[in-house]
Amino acid sequence: MDIATPSLQSLRIEMYFGEMCLSSGTGFIARGRNGMYLITNRHNVTGCDQHTGTCLSARAGIPNNVVIRYNKADSPGEFVSHREPLLANDEPLWFEHPELGKTADFVALKVTNTLGAIIHPIDPASVGVPIKMAPAEPVSVIGFPFGLTGPGSLPIWATGFLASEPHLDYDGVPQILIDCRTRPGQSGSPVFAYRATGIAHLEGGFGTTTYSYEISRFIGIYSGRIRSDSDIGTVWKASAIAELVQSLPE
Repeated sequence: MDIATPSLQSLRIEMYFGEMCLSSGTGFIARGRNGMYLITNRHNVTGCDQHTGTCLSARAGIPNNVVIRYNKADSPGEFVSHREPLLANDEPLWFEHPELGKTADFVALKVTNTLGAIIHPIDPASVGVPIKMAPAEPVSVIGFPFGLTGPGSLPIWATGFLASEPHLDYDGVPQILIDCRTRPGQSGSPVFAYRATGIAHLEGGFGTTTYSYEISRFIGIYSGRIRSDSDIGTVWKASAIAELVQSLPE
């Protein structure tokens, strides 16, 4: 079965308080120094708005565990789910960026159970083919809007465009803007520049490359829209995620 690699890397997650489901979201796996880590938005695991601190769940609950839905080994389109705790003695088990801390809307949570799963990790320090990034270039947010899935229970691709200069930081932090119609549930989605076939311009003055197979560049992690009435959203850069992964304990 010919499935685009980013579709296998984006994972549906559900945040729970005990056995009560509070919300759904998206994440992906990165390889740390001593194991695998779920990378997702901080507001997913805290259950609170990143800026105001208000509770996001209509049930007024704060999650204490997360269920991760992995691809089942040797069975494309089938899944196996494992639960991971978010807190121990009311203290967070996730790791935050070594300098940005709580201000960065992404975290790393070590996963302890992947039995029966096949992992397709993303390496934020090695983003893939250096497809040239510039305003108006297409990018895809790959996740689970409203908790929904596509065919085969795989993620849904929402494609938009870079809306800011990618080599500059938005709002003084390592973020870029995209113009893409996203919805709740896509928080924590990996964002890719993905090209199935054709010609791609490369960064660094290396001209173009012609290809007859998929190529992609990992851009970062989707965080949310800047306003509820806008399609402009924020993406934390791959370089910042790489700094978090590199800071994880041995």
